[in-house]
Amino acid sequence: IKTHIPRALFVVVDATYFRKQKNTKPWCAVVFRDPIAKENLWSGFGDVETHNLYLQGKIYLESLGYVILGVTGDGISCLRKVFFDIPFQMCLVHMERIVVRKITRNPKLEAGIVLLALVKTLGRCPSFIWKERFKKYIEKYRQFLNEKSINPESGIQDWTHRELRSAVLSVQMFLPYLFTYETTKQLSQTTNSLEG
Repeated sequence: IKTHIPRALFVVVDATYFRKQKNTKPWCAVVFRDPIAKENLWSGFGDVETHNLYLQGKIYLESLGYVILGVTGDGISCLRKVFFDIPFQMCLVHMERIVVRKITRNPKLEAGIVLLALVKTLGRCPSFIWKERFKKYIEKYRQFLNEKSINPESGIQDWTHRELRSAVLSVQMFLPYLFTYETTKQLSQTTNSLEG
């Protein structure tokens, strides 16, 4: 009888969405991967990423004797909830993509240009330096980010720089997970090993 030796590992987890034709319902594939061994360990499929889908992958790997020591993912809340009790690293590439989706790769406003430049340095400088720079960014642009305007047609007041403000709030939300790799050394900074 062959016995399975428990194996401790750090995994990267991500979902990819597919759509056969334009007007059809999308579906997704979730993959758990060992980036060090370059081995896909589990995959599951669903209409969308769900807590249950990620939980299925975790339970399956644990049933084989794997001990998951840390996870790198895209930050989706159901993924963080499944792995609440171990180190979680927000994929730095996904963090940059979130910011770019909101302010584009060519922001026009100074505050957007500076934010994009700052986010591009994630993973290239120690957390204490990056966090200090982000703190100074917030201090410098706080008033600008909090500006409100009244829509002349609707008369409704809203944030003047809504998308930029949203990008900054996203960075703030994920800040606790951006530098986990510094204290959990084998944890991948990105989910890039799953790309393609």
